[in-house]
Amino acid sequence: MTEPDKTPRPEPEEEPDEQDSLVKGVRLRGERHQRWLREGDSSVARMLGQIGVLGWIIVLPLLIGVFGGHWLDQKFNSGIFCTAPLLMVGLALGCWSAWKWIKKV
Repeated sequence: MTEPDKTPRPEPEEEPDEQDSLVKGVRLRGERHQRWLREGDSSVARMLGQIGVLGWIIVLPLLIGVFGGHWLDQKFNSGIFCTAPLLMVGLALGCWSAWKWIKKV
């Protein structure tokens, strides 16, 4: 029979790595669960309000892009040369903002 390995093994870390996205995700889920246990379910009015805010977060940058592009097109007489790209930039910015807001809430 062979003898067990006598080399010292490193002790496991007490604190998990704060930079690990899995640890952050688990911690965030735990915090949300604790908040749910304290506060309970959200009301219907609160959920509808959040949906309304989410809509404005997406639509407002889109409209700013459309109106800004339309103004530039009229100023330089360029058809829809500026409106179309600024519409897409506004949509992308609105979706990105909505994504960040959803992750925060």
